[in-house]
Amino acid sequence: MDHPSVEDLQKVPLLADRSDAERRGLAELFDIMEYGAGRTLVGEGRAGYAFYAINRGRVAVTHEGEQLRELGPGDFFGEIAILGKRRRTATVTATEPVVVWVLLGSAVEELQSSRPEVAAALQDAMRHRLEAG
Repeated sequence: MDHPSVEDLQKVPLLADRSDAERRGLAELFDIMEYGAGRTLVGEGRAGYAFYAINRGRVAVTHEGEQLRELGPGDFFGEIAILGKRRRTATVTATEPVVVWVLLGSAVEELQSSRPEVAAALQDAMRHRLEAG
């Protein structure tokens, strides 16, 4: 499976202020996935094991059937599941063909053991985003 480049990850605001070395370590752990329009990427209430960053395309985020927001390139979702190993709090559906970079929870665990400073920085950034709403 392919991986995004260090430069690709710099386009994600959450990762933009990480060093090239940190992004290099992350890039190796992300996988590139493509989904067609109408495809559900994550389902509300389901267990969550992955964090997603959008490279191309757009997705709709819904909660209990109501659209909360639309996300596009540079946006991300799934951080709640990665941080708290909780169930998904929303459904995310591709509104057009979408390419996402996916970081599985097992990759986060690998990152924690091999590059704990990168994992801590990523998790701190995710927590900050959650606190900011």
